[in-house]
Amino acid sequence: MEPTKTNTLKAPGANLYYEVRGSGPVLLLICGGVYDAAGYAGLAQRLADRYTVVTYDRRGNSRSPLDGPPEHQSIEVHGDDAHRVLAAVGVTADEPAYVFGNSSGATIGLELAARHPEQVRALVAHEPPLFEMLPDRDHWRAVMRDVEDTFLKEGAGPAMQVFATGSEMGGGEQEDGGEQTRDDAAAQAPQEEPSPEMMEMMTRMEKNMGFFIGYEVPSFAEYVPDVAALQESRVRVVTAVGEASEGEPPHRATFAVAERLGTRPVVFPGDHGGFGAQHETFAAKLREVISHL
Repeated sequence: MEPTKTNTLKAPGANLYYEVRGSGPVLLLICGGVYDAAGYAGLAQRLADRYTVVTYDRRGNSRSPLDGPPEHQSIEVHGDDAHRVLAAVGVTADEPAYVFGNSSGATIGLELAARHPEQVRALVAHEPPLFEMLPDRDHWRAVMRDVEDTFLKEGAGPAMQVFATGSEMGGGEQEDGGEQTRDDAAAQAPQEEPSPEMMEMMTRMEKNMGFFIGYEVPSFAEYVPDVAALQESRVRVVTAVGEASEGEPPHRATFAVAERLGTRPVVFPGDHGGFGAQHETFAAKLREVISHL
């Protein structure tokens, strides 16, 4: 297999780092939470025999610095970033890409599919935390106000605690709500000395925490996908949930958006972060889903 190629792309307000591996139709993997391209390494390696797998660090995270100070992020801008990454790797209307997104990455994927349908052959949206589509949206609005207030007054750590408590997530593999810290990630890794690459990734994740909770979570939570645009586009949208995350907010939100789209979610191995903890079986399921699109 060819080595992973890395590159950077200038976008308005940021420089985007991205990676390309494998060959075949383009498959863009969009991460969420505190993760960057390395969070998809295990999954990407198991897909690169069939696809040209593209991963990237979202703006403001890891190796994709902003041009200026941190500011509240929008799904619309992040969707445009994904569009620019696809254009940079040669995706056109004649050869559109497959797209997979997890958590807020799935939300970004929905925006990408709605605004740039010519670039997307099909989207698999795994547990997008679309809190505004839940019956208890007022609860989530209150949680986000508490997160913002706590971040401004006490900092990232206490704000994460507020979010984790309000998110009612199960733990373990979850991504958006109780992100893995260095110790958590190490505990889930094989019982051997972490590689330098693993240590670098965990360090980056820790640094991403403040940006995530302070500048992404509150504003991302306000997003509502353009269901009409998704229905009118040629893009095949597949919603997906984890078999072990039933009842959790992103799982419930996925069913809400699937109902609006007139579909039923596909069940994937693991929970909200199953792509990392169970990348072997997760990759097999993703290959199966894409093969039917």
